[in-house]
Amino acid sequence: MPPLRDALTRLAGLEVPGIAHNFAIDQLPAVLDRSQAPALLVLLPGLREREASLFREQGEAFSALTFSESPRQATVLVTHLLLVSPRGSAAGLRGNLPALVDGIDACLRALTADVTLGDALATPTQVRVEPGAFRYGGVDWQGCAFRHRWLLELQP
Repeated sequence: MPPLRDALTRLAGLEVPGIAHNFAIDQLPAVLDRSQAPALLVLLPGLREREASLFREQGEAFSALTFSESPRQATVLVTHLLLVSPRGSAAGLRGNLPALVDGIDACLRALTADVTLGDALATPTQVRVEPGAFRYGGVDWQGCAFRHRWLLELQP
């Protein structure tokens, strides 16, 4: 399997307790129904919804390192988006905050158990955690963006 596809598939396959759905790139729903939450979506910056708040580094989504005598490598940015509840739901932020924090903790525990995604990554993933409001499928959601920076080994 190509290195990027392998890493994306492994990220979507992480077992995260308490998460109803973990959608891979080829399974992303056009809209997310409240009954599917909490959900994790694997996204590539700039290829789904173009929103500055969701993809702050979209210009850096793929960047190749020098291919000299060093190993052939590429740096890839990936967003694993946790969506917990639609904004404006009856429970409100205060009512949904515990579920959001629990979801963040569960995601971090799952990732800590497999920081190279089954050796799909050349080095352990670097993750920036950004809780906030995110628009997906025309709906504003309370959630958290896990912004991964991956180093992939490329085969000639």
